[in-house]
Amino acid sequence: MIIPFTHDGETGNVTVALEQVDQPLTIGKHPESRGFPCCTAVVDYPGRGYRALFGWVQLVQSTDNASGGVDFDMDPFVLFEDAPSPYAFFGVSPTLFDAPSRAERKPMAWLAHSFLAWTPLDRAQRHVLPVAGFSWGFDIDATGHITLRLSKALTAVEWDRHLPYLSTCHPAWKFDEWQAGTA
Repeated sequence: MIIPFTHDGETGNVTVALEQVDQPLTIGKHPESRGFPCCTAVVDYPGRGYRALFGWVQLVQSTDNASGGVDFDMDPFVLFEDAPSPYAFFGVSPTLFDAPSRAERKPMAWLAHSFLAWTPLDRAQRHVLPVAGFSWGFDIDATGHITLRLSKALTAVEWDRHLPYLSTCHPAWKFDEWQAGTA
């Protein structure tokens, strides 16, 4: 799937690839993660340097989270889960990579909302402004079979629904409503 976006007067794309992991060791995972999903989202943007600084905000709704799958939770990169930033990945045209798995294959539903966003460097308070988003995930049935959920583009509606939660989790940051096409 390719999602176009506009930022700073330039058009870019996010290319999303979702696949089932056949050889876990090639992506740094343990053998038990065979069959789970692997998501890679690559940013192609003509701007350079600071103009191409973006971050990925990812939230997950899973039946094995604290709310039993009712609510979304932040999904920070494990090495930085205690960092006070909403971004799981951040950098010059950063790639989102995620390969969730579980030690046991119990029935569950897992859905991610992944948003590419930017933060202006010239403001006193840190702002997060989304430019693109997509959902993806997987389900495990009672027999342990894993089915991938195809990725689909998200809109301002999905981002805006997460604003109260994002603001609560990261009070030092301001999360703006998604103004599609104006970034």
